[in-house]
Amino acid sequence: MTIQPDLSPLVPGQAAPPALHSGDIHVRWVVPEIFHDLPVRETDDEKAVELLEELVERCLPGVGEDGKTQFGVMCALCVDALLAAGAEYAAICVTAVDEVPCTATFYASLLDSSDAGNVQGMLKAFVSALRRTGMDEVAEIELPCGAAVSCIGTREESIPGDLMESGESLTYPTSYIRVYVPLPNGTSLVMEMATPTMAGWDIFSTIFGNLVSSIRLFHADGSPLITSEVGA
Repeated sequence: MTIQPDLSPLVPGQAAPPALHSGDIHVRWVVPEIFHDLPVRETDDEKAVELLEELVERCLPGVGEDGKTQFGVMCALCVDALLAAGAEYAAICVTAVDEVPCTATFYASLLDSSDAGNVQGMLKAFVSALRRTGMDEVAEIELPCGAAVSCIGTREESIPGDLMESGESLTYPTSYIRVYVPLPNGTSLVMEMATPTMAGWDIFSTIFGNLVSSIRLFHADGSPLITSEVGA
């Protein structure tokens, strides 16, 4: 079964959980309806399994049990990988582009960047570190919430052999876009969109652009914060 993408969900449409705090800074953003939350912060194993089962039903209505089981295993693997990356929030999308099934994951995390000093120092540190890794597409960008650094790359990911019919692990390339948003308190917000299905790259990159443009920062008293306006 394939699902034709509705381009209207490219505009963020549902609020992400307002639970991402960086000390005295509150971070909010909105997630497109085409994405579904992954239970990366659920500590109860039974509840996590229940949430994954509900996720599978929402993403693959009408699909047979084998297909749902495979997708459920993939989501569980995604949760493990995202937790290893420090994800505080994560979501997954399943759609089709020109009848080609496509998936993508999105996550947000917080990174201690206090060693780099102020916001400008953090920006320079991110640019320098990313370029040292050999990435070609590294750039400083300006978002409504303030300055940020973006990078685009490809990495190798794998599925363990015990989950494959052949018994051999499967390695495949995954392309991603990541954005670092330095905050004045020495922490950085990190957001990433990744997909192993290049047929959906244009749509997913557009979604990500809209998503990071929706980031809003607030002080503890609720007043808005734009990092480029505080002399950080």
